[in-house]
Amino acid sequence: MLDKMTNRLDFHGNALILRAERQRIIASNIANADTPGYVARDFKFSEALSEATSSTSAPGVTRLATAGSASTQGATDPRHIPVSTVSVAGDARARLAYAVQSQPALDNNTVDLDRERANFVDNSVRYEATLRFINGNAKTMLSAIQGQ
Repeated sequence: MLDKMTNRLDFHGNALILRAERQRIIASNIANADTPGYVARDFKFSEALSEATSSTSAPGVTRLATAGSASTQGATDPRHIPVSTVSVAGDARARLAYAVQSQPALDNNTVDLDRERANFVDNSVRYEATLRFINGNAKTMLSAIQGQ
């Protein structure tokens, strides 16, 4: 019985952890916007959340494109540099990959400030919404326990 009440909280708890990690990554990208040679990093939230909520993780290297488009490539050569991962709740790991450059820069910096700021605001709003949902769900359970 308790599992039925806490399953949604576990899901949203994982989502909250992933949103916080993505916020940190985006903030790092924005902070390094003027660093020559810096390569922007990000991860696909939907894939990371499905990996965090399931027990299996998909193999391969994930290459991130702009928002809305998905491109996944497997490791085709043993000399490929492995994509680092971000620890998430439990054994699940989010694949931290390089964002595809939208506009070339002379100093080889791939940070697009407009895109990063938009991603930052979007992620902030979604983080706040997830937090409010968890808070509302906890209040609902508390009022049910108290019999109000």
